[in-house]
Amino acid sequence: MNDITEELRDRLIAAACEARTRAYAPYSRFTVGAALLADDGRVYTGVNVENASYGLTVCAERNAVGTMAGAGGRRVLALAVCTANGVTPCGACRQVLSEFVDHAGDAPVWIVDGRGNVRDTTMATLLPDSFGPRHLT
Repeated sequence: MNDITEELRDRLIAAACEARTRAYAPYSRFTVGAALLADDGRVYTGVNVENASYGLTVCAERNAVGTMAGAGGRRVLALAVCTANGVTPCGACRQVLSEFVDHAGDAPVWIVDGRGNVRDTTMATLLPDSFGPRHLT
């Protein structure tokens, strides 16, 4: 699972859980925070942002990717996601994230619940046999 140190892992987890406190979820009250480590060495965070027109809601993971891309980052090396109950990213987020990880998909992902329990996984496990840029050449 990459060369991510335990200290960096803990930093990503803390950033995701701290970001979660700023989520905008007035309808579902289901807050999500995400933090990713990019190829530029920076940590980018995102929160879910709900909308009264529910279909326009944007997930924390996609907001983090957008922030990274807007700052010039192009590769996700690791990701932490924090929710109350420790659920994994939705399918749309998995697909968007797969665009920014190595096609082997071995980028580590840490799923954290509200009690601080952490589950380790990878992008390849979350989205096996993913479709990506390599299929368009």
